[in-house]
Order: sequence, then C-alpha cells, then structure tokens
Amino acid sequence: MDKPKPTVAEQIAQAAIAFEQRRTGNHVPKAVTVVLSEGTLVITLHEALSPAERDMAKTPAGAAQMQEFHRQLFATSSDTLRQEIKRITGMDVREATAEIEPASGAVVQAFTTGTVVQVFLLAGNAPTQAWSGDAPGK
Repeated sequence: MDKPKPTVAEQIAQAAIAFEQRRTGNHVPKAVTVVLSEGTLVITLHEALSPAERDMAKTPAGAAQMQEFHRQLFATSSDTLRQEIKRITGMDVREATAEIEPASGAVVQAFTTGTVVQVFLLAGNAPTQAWSGDAPGK
C-alpha cells in the first residue's frame, strides 16, 4: 500500500525539526504544531529548550539571556529553514522571527516549559492547513 504524500504542513514540520536538530546539536522538540493560513506560517516547537536552558530560564536574568540567545541564533541561522519553506510552499519568506514564551507575565520573554513559536510572513497566500504531532523519536 502506498504511503500518502505528507501535507505541506507536515513537510514544514519535518523541516523545522531538522533545522532545530542541526542548530542545537541533537536536541529536538517533543512535538511540533504547524499552522499555515494564507500569508502566515506559524511553527510551534513544544518543549524545545534543553534541560540546562530550562534551568537557566528560571530566573529573570537567565530568562532574558535565553531569549536574546535564541533570537540571535535564529536570526543568524534561519536561512536554511527559510529556503526549505520556499521549496515546500513555492513562496519566499518575507519576514521571520522566533520568540520563547514568557515564564510568567514578566517582560523577560522566556518560558520554562521550553515552547518556541516561529512565525513566518510569506510573500503570497497559501491554502489554510494545520498539523500537529510528536517529533520523531519522542
């Protein structure tokens, strides 16, 4: 029996997992959610921080440092993921950012659960799709 071709959202989820694995070593998120709606693509990487990063994010100073580290890491390394998104969707990524959820209502924008949300603004409209699932090996 033929295996069905993965949806665009599933392909993007797999690309996001591979990207995280390359940029962080062997740490992959526990699960990934992808929502594609017209010109917006949101990738949520659940429990994406390593245990050491989660420990560091428990203090306001550590959380702020973790937030800045992940912003810089994403800014300097996201080109390969942007290229994969273009290959999969056929559209350029106009803007992209990554933020870590705040641990509490504080301004320090780091979350001890390790959820990372990546938002990409596409240069066109894609059909609406969503996919959510566990990362391979988790």
